[in-house]
Amino acid sequence: MTDGYLLGIDVGTGSARAGVFTTNGRMIGTGKHPIALHRQPGSIVEQSSEDIWRAVARSVRGAVADAGIDPGAIRGIGFDATCSLVVLGPGGAPLPVGDPAHPDRNIMVWMDHRALEQSERINATGHRVLDYVGGRISPEMETPKLLWLKENRPGIYAQAWQFMDLTDFLTWRATGSLARSICTVTCKWTYLAHEDAWDAGYFRMIGLGDLADAGFDRIGTQIVPAGFALADGLTAQAAADFGLTAGVPVAAGLIDAHAGGIGSVGAQDGVAQGGATDNLAYVFGTSSCTMTSTRDPVFVPGVWGPYYSAMVPGLWLNEGGQSAAGAAIDQLLDHHPHTPRARALAEGAGLSLPDWLAQQAEQTLDGNPDIAALADGVHVVPEFLGNRAPHANPQTRAVIAGLGMERDLASLIRLYVAGLCGIGYGLRQIIEAQAAAGAPIRRIVISGGAGRSDLIRQLLADATGVGLSAPATGEPVLLGSAILGSVAAGLHPDVGSAMTAMSAFSAHYDPRPGATGNRHPARFAIFTRLQAIAAEASRHQGPATG
Repeated sequence: MTDGYLLGIDVGTGSARAGVFTTNGRMIGTGKHPIALHRQPGSIVEQSSEDIWRAVARSVRGAVADAGIDPGAIRGIGFDATCSLVVLGPGGAPLPVGDPAHPDRNIMVWMDHRALEQSERINATGHRVLDYVGGRISPEMETPKLLWLKENRPGIYAQAWQFMDLTDFLTWRATGSLARSICTVTCKWTYLAHEDAWDAGYFRMIGLGDLADAGFDRIGTQIVPAGFALADGLTAQAAADFGLTAGVPVAAGLIDAHAGGIGSVGAQDGVAQGGATDNLAYVFGTSSCTMTSTRDPVFVPGVWGPYYSAMVPGLWLNEGGQSAAGAAIDQLLDHHPHTPRARALAEGAGLSLPDWLAQQAEQTLDGNPDIAALADGVHVVPEFLGNRAPHANPQTRAVIAGLGMERDLASLIRLYVAGLCGIGYGLRQIIEAQAAAGAPIRRIVISGGAGRSDLIRQLLADATGVGLSAPATGEPVLLGSAILGSVAAGLHPDVGSAMTAMSAFSAHYDPRPGATGNRHPARFAIFTRLQAIAAEASRHQGPATG
């Protein structure tokens, strides 16, 4: 006998995924469908909301079929997605955000940096809302993108009925509710959750006063907590698209990384205790995101936030990370002459190139715990898309030092491990900056597809000098959304209790002592010097174009 199942839906950069969970957090079925990503010169990256909705529907049907359950047994649904900007015209029709020849491309993807100039102008105002984004707004956020749209596509801007974060678009499409999640508008739109208000003066100062004059009805007048049950649940049309029953409770959602935090940091055991306020959520995917929860607001220069109730209700959130993490490793490997041969071997083994290289590195080590020794002489600052935190410099770029004339697999492994060290040192900088400001953490809790291997997890623990834990579920982001669905369905009274009941840890990785531990301080010192040189170089060039 079962008390039903929960459905978590995640829209990442390249695919939509769905997972069916039991009410105690065990995943029993998954589905996945790709979504198209359109890149243009000038750091333009676009998607289609219709394409995404179709992919969501297919992933849901696939997950339910994989679980082998009666679709009528789904008790609650939660959504998460990337923090991408969706532009809708009258009646919810898509409006193009770029080339009019592609009217279906109505989404500026989170990694779209076309609004770099607008973000710099906004930062020059010094407005008080910037205090709650680490002092500097990013072109990844929505108000610079809106300003770009108004200045460069004024007809589309004027015609738009609603501007939405992708998560809020999905819940609107599922329920008809225009309510916005406190997570999306606080983290990416400058909503001041601790004041329960938009700052009209900010919008007027930066050139978006029309949104304030209209009472913010195009960007959100009803702001609700994540897990809040929306409208009357799943509409008849959405139910038909998904193959489910109309009326199933649907929760207000989260940004994808924040769903990963909800699905992981609430776990407690004898090694990693304390839950959300002790554990830093680290989502290592295409990009990386760090989320640190505190009981009082902590202002960290270069780290987004503090955001009130943006992830765990009642706690403040600081959000860091890098604009390119898994994507940075992919970009790094593309520069090596042995990569085509290695990629063919990886495909033959049914693995991605990074996963295959992790296996090759483990075989090379043959039990030697000193992973970073494989990177001797090579150093990488993998900031191909700038530094999100703690330096908040979107114009700086990657540095690779120590390459020779080698063209073999061993040198490719060396470059790969050096890149992973660079990811770890960037994470270390964020942790140290937060600790110095008054937000220390005890452990890192990792999630995301780019950080699944034991080698990567151990290397990150060694590089940061901080213990790392992995959640028991292989899909903490999907679990986080399912947790929201459980709250909307009334199975748990609040998100905090649902986190404790539905999540657990499975593995722990502590920094290794001795020669292994001693290697990283020297490498980290070189990393910071190279990073400083890259920042200096960025000041002597024009704006980055991709």
